[in-house]
Amino acid sequence: MVKSYLKYEHSKTFGLIASASSNIVWSPHDSEQNAATRSSHAGRAIVGADEEVLCWDVKKGELLSRWKDNQCSAAVSAIARSTADPDVYAVGYDDGSIRLWDSRLATVLITFNGHRSAVTALAFDKQGVRLASGAKDTDLIIWDLIGEVGLFKLRGHKDQVTALHFLQAGQGRDDALNGGADYHTDFLLTTSKDALIKIWNLQSQHCIETHVAQSNGECWSMGVYPDGSGCITAGNEGELKVWSIDTKGLSEAAERVAEGSEKSFLHQRGIIYRHGKDRTTGVSFHPNGSYILAHGSEKAVELWRIRSESEVQRTMTRKRKRRREKLLASDPKDSAQEAATVDGVDGVEDISTADISDVIVPYVIVRTGGKIRSVDWVGDRPRKALQLLTATNNNQLEVYSIPVKSKDKKSKSDEPPDYQRTLSVDLPGHRTDIRSLALSSDDRMLASSSNGSLKIWNVRTQSCIRTLDCGYSLCSSFLPGDKIVVVGNRNGELELFDIASSTLIDTIKAHDGPIWTLHVHPDGRSMATGSADKSAKFFNFEVIQEEIPGTSQTTPRFKLVHTRTLKVADDILSLRFSPDSRLVAISLLDNTVKVFFTDSLKLFLNLYGHKLPVLSLDISFDSKFIVTCSADKNVRLWGLDFGDCHKAFFAHQDSILQVCFVPHNQDGNGHHFFSASKDRLIKYWDGDKFEQIQKLPGHHGEIWALAVSRTGEFLVSASHDKSIRIWQQTDEQIFLEEEREKELEDLYEHTLTTSLDIEDDDPSGGAEKSEVAPKAGKQTTQTLMAGERIAEALELGTADLELMRDYTSAVAAQKANNSAPPAPPQRHPLFLAHGSISAEQYLLNLITRIPAAALTDALLVLPFAQIPALLTFLALWAERGWNMPLTCRVLVFVLKTHHRQIVASRELRIVLEGVRGGLRRSLKEQKDLMGFNLAALRVVGRRIEEREVARGVVGEDEEGEAGEAMRKKRGFVDIA
Repeated sequence: MVKSYLKYEHSKTFGLIASASSNIVWSPHDSEQNAATRSSHAGRAIVGADEEVLCWDVKKGELLSRWKDNQCSAAVSAIARSTADPDVYAVGYDDGSIRLWDSRLATVLITFNGHRSAVTALAFDKQGVRLASGAKDTDLIIWDLIGEVGLFKLRGHKDQVTALHFLQAGQGRDDALNGGADYHTDFLLTTSKDALIKIWNLQSQHCIETHVAQSNGECWSMGVYPDGSGCITAGNEGELKVWSIDTKGLSEAAERVAEGSEKSFLHQRGIIYRHGKDRTTGVSFHPNGSYILAHGSEKAVELWRIRSESEVQRTMTRKRKRRREKLLASDPKDSAQEAATVDGVDGVEDISTADISDVIVPYVIVRTGGKIRSVDWVGDRPRKALQLLTATNNNQLEVYSIPVKSKDKKSKSDEPPDYQRTLSVDLPGHRTDIRSLALSSDDRMLASSSNGSLKIWNVRTQSCIRTLDCGYSLCSSFLPGDKIVVVGNRNGELELFDIASSTLIDTIKAHDGPIWTLHVHPDGRSMATGSADKSAKFFNFEVIQEEIPGTSQTTPRFKLVHTRTLKVADDILSLRFSPDSRLVAISLLDNTVKVFFTDSLKLFLNLYGHKLPVLSLDISFDSKFIVTCSADKNVRLWGLDFGDCHKAFFAHQDSILQVCFVPHNQDGNGHHFFSASKDRLIKYWDGDKFEQIQKLPGHHGEIWALAVSRTGEFLVSASHDKSIRIWQQTDEQIFLEEEREKELEDLYEHTLTTSLDIEDDDPSGGAEKSEVAPKAGKQTTQTLMAGERIAEALELGTADLELMRDYTSAVAAQKANNSAPPAPPQRHPLFLAHGSISAEQYLLNLITRIPAAALTDALLVLPFAQIPALLTFLALWAERGWNMPLTCRVLVFVLKTHHRQIVASRELRIVLEGVRGGLRRSLKEQKDLMGFNLAALRVVGRRIEEREVARGVVGEDEEGEAGEAMRKKRGFVDIA
């Protein structure tokens, strides 16, 4: 009989606030009418957290929603928010896919596949109808969000794309800052790690201008002024280069038909330098255009202020006066004429010629609690203070408030304003990597420890119950009763924490080196620790009566009493008691495992075989097997009777850090064990059959800790990606042969899609291929399967069409002869299962179900031999007027793709004539219907206007214009 196993599946993730792989986006709350929300201005933080997108309430520190697509396991790499529809977010992933999310429903609206590697930059246009994406594969893709298709791909950069921005050509500053009206968005501004900044004409799909953005290496980020009249590019060594953009020239270029243009639209205005000399990874303008922020990978955000026109004029006047005084002081007689010339020249110079250091001045440097990953502005208009939302690499979010200097009070001192951290989201996660996990005896609480903190979690709700300060923790465990947690530190100390009172009970200096491991004795009365000082120490749990100072009363206190010490030849890395309490196993740095008797501490077995140090070990429930894992990527299973090696597995692709048995034998799985490695995988093994049962992928970093529940129903893992994951045992049965087949299928599909990507990017086409922008799509497993379904439906449909035509002609012949009609033919069961629908209706339903973004790639799978059949069905759809937008789209794509073959075929000419006739009739009907509806809407609109005039509503427009004039904002100086 074939043995079956119960499957483990990922169920929950917690402990992760924001991962370092993605940027952060601030957005206001959905309910802006709520007075409390409006007054707080805290809003929401949209952050990437491995493969999920988390939405945090910044003020309360609560998780509002999780956005996760179960079909995607890649990490989030970029997030962008639509300005036209604030509830729509574009999220790019490490596998090159892009998903559009609706934040209100936490559902995927559209999925795009076009990039071959991680998406690094995303940008919506002003109208929210197009999306630009850039990736590590150096490609730029423009996506149509209305048609849900990729328009075209732009190639020209030689390295990873770092920033994108749609340029609004011909838009004025006042229009931009006040939410202005119609303008062209036919240009795209991009930067890349190849140190180039480019302007692309989206109509001609070509690059029209290229400049070297940075003089000392890569260009890592770009910030664009809100009105699009200037930008700042940032690179290495703290260099920020300021550019002016000729938007009027771009508008004229958009209207001209001629291709060539000698005019330059980008002009360098100057260079400013950050205080920090590291790589600048982020630059951003405040939405009102008066402040700039820039940050690198250090713990600082630097702010600059853009001076107003009057301030720049005063500065220029002051400089002109100083120059005149210097000239007069040097030689009064000869310099009088030169000074007059200086006055004459400078008196007419425009502020656009001012030095950039006179326009952009340092404001303040904000020191953060961790290395910066991303920063975003909080709010659109600074009232009394600027607010910054920062995401740091140490898994926390912070909001800083910087007061805005008043322009009315003239202060000669240029002291930077005092800032303060007003809000933070840091409790639901650790600042550093979690090094150990421990479950309570009832599996209801989880203890996770890292460098500096110990957290206690509720396993059911994944909420953090307690946060305690500790040293650099390497190991931890609950003591019997689940009220006390013991932590072993890097400095050789044992710390005892009382969970109920959240206090440190005692600190014991147990070892002279790091305590790498500790384990509680199965009888619950003692424990043992192993350290790098080449000793294992045994402690008893005792409650002693301590006198209260100044009184005669005593109070009970829990103590660890050192009883025995075991000296060994090398550092101890792992230690375990056998469940029957007879043996204690110790792994050493010299690649060996030694097994001692617990009572006498005499050596029982020496286990040799590993090539590198054994990092972890565990003993089965019946004390018959011991499993060891090592940095040599192998897992070995030993018998504890004679110390013989039953099996050695090459288990992982990197060092194996943890291994543990299922702690009971309820379902015959007492000899099953789990292993966790630096290759980001957890594997489930059968120790009796020496077979791998299941792979558990999901983590995005090396897995440091693993803990299996007492019941074996779930296991908990902690990783370098700062996340804690719970893997739940399900009722679904799996079989080893099926698992192997699935792995082979996944490998085949991955190889197939990779080879298709290579074929798409094969430059063998030469110059002819470079003339046209390459297609924006990418073949995936889903598009290949959709193409196969279409091909299968075409074969069945063609046969069914012929069958039904023969039947129809036979019925007509019998009617002409006044004889009995023939029996209906036997159709394919597939059509009968769908309610006896016709073949053309079945094919249309099938194509309709394919996502619009994947339809073109699915049609590319069809061989040309099936195109005549597809055209036949298209002729039927056009004649009957079925789903005309889809029919026209499929027809146009087929004609474009197979144009040469179709033109050369005489047989297809007749089919195309039929398609044209039916298509014209159906499109004319659609046009008439739309014209009728449009005329009706105009009539309704006129009637509404007449009613408003009758009610006197027209006067409100004049009041609105007057109010808008009163609300006109102060104009900020253009950095150009």
